[in-house]
Amino acid sequence: MRLLHTMLRVGDLDKSIAFYTEVLGMTLLRRKDYPEGRFTLAFVGFGNEAENSVLELTHNWDTASYDLGTGYGHIAIEVNDVYKACEQIRASGGKVVREAGPMLHGASILAFVEDPDGYKIELLSPSRGD
Repeated sequence: MRLLHTMLRVGDLDKSIAFYTEVLGMTLLRRKDYPEGRFTLAFVGFGNEAENSVLELTHNWDTASYDLGTGYGHIAIEVNDVYKACEQIRASGGKVVREAGPMLHGASILAFVEDPDGYKIELLSPSRGD
């Protein structure tokens, strides 16, 4: 077994694709409209779906926004340099909501950014076993 994808419902698909590809550096892997169901699916990721877990962005044509709820946590992405990643994301128009720095009660360096729909993305330094 392996994890294939995580699905997020998004209000503005083009804006979300731009964020994940232009700000976070993912690739748009595929996109398909389903006119009968009035929705579009777009898959983005850091590599092909055969070897990597990806994000499925679901856009229901008649829904402009969603409530995030209290059960959702975040998506985590490992980056080589969290401080530099925050600078690049901010320069690309992304929103940093927790500046890069050490984790409370730990040694990992992390930060949080937010996508156009308010979903949190954690940026983590490579694991050092702590």
